[in-house]
Amino acid sequence: MSSETFTTAMFLIAAIISAGVLINAVFPVIYTLSNTISSSSHNVDERLSTDVRIVTTYANTTGAAKIWLKNVGTGRIPNASIQRADVFLGSQGDFIRLTQSATLDEESGTWKYEILDDANNYWDPGETLYIEAMTTQIPVKGDIVYFQFVLPSGLSRSTTFTASD
Repeated sequence: MSSETFTTAMFLIAAIISAGVLINAVFPVIYTLSNTISSSSHNVDERLSTDVRIVTTYANTTGAAKIWLKNVGTGRIPNASIQRADVFLGSQGDFIRLTQSATLDEESGTWKYEILDDANNYWDPGETLYIEAMTTQIPVKGDIVYFQFVLPSGLSRSTTFTASD
């Protein structure tokens, strides 16, 4: 009888140690997985709530372009995201990535922006973003101009339009 008790006690101790090892191995994986899922769902929510439409465009052969975009999503876009956005402009198939700057320079290809009716330094739903750009890549009158705006979140909008005088 005492050998059975001893054997049962040994099995019980081994089971408790095994359960502890298993919990110590599995718990960090579950914790990391829950953080990954939470972060991914936040990113998906941010992408789904962000939407932008190009309202109208204008470019002339002197290298100047003006573009108006409307935030038609449900989320507001921080000023820092607009500053880190990519803007591409030029003739179709021969465009460049412009540099965001406070002053426009045709030779180096720059762009600046203004959030119209801005009250809080965010591009809120319903507000319009005005982009002014300069580059030597804008084609002659009547040719097609390509424009693309890409936010750091991956949201991308592009259009083509005709250059005027």
